[in-house]
Amino acid sequence: MIKKFRKISKNMNTKKHKVIVYSTPTCPYCVYAKEYFKKNNVPFEDVDVTKDQTKAQEMVMKSGQMGVPVIDIDGNILVGFQPDAFAQLLK
Repeated sequence: MIKKFRKISKNMNTKKHKVIVYSTPTCPYCVYAKEYFKKNNVPFEDVDVTKDQTKAQEMVMKSGQMGVPVIDIDGNILVGFQPDAFAQLLK
């Protein structure tokens, strides 16, 4: 299944955002989230929590969740693929 989502408005603030995607290689929603940021030219750090136990613990401390994806946008923590929330935070 191919997910379609809106691109961020071209009127978007050009401020640089710090985006971290905590993910696993087998999570389809992690792939959707990373595709969203790539298609919208938003640089992000991809953290594979299956390979880094310290980062996995960091993810749980930030979100209170063990599920992925966990998205950190400028310190705002989102759990799951939430394109509307991503767009709102990236304005």
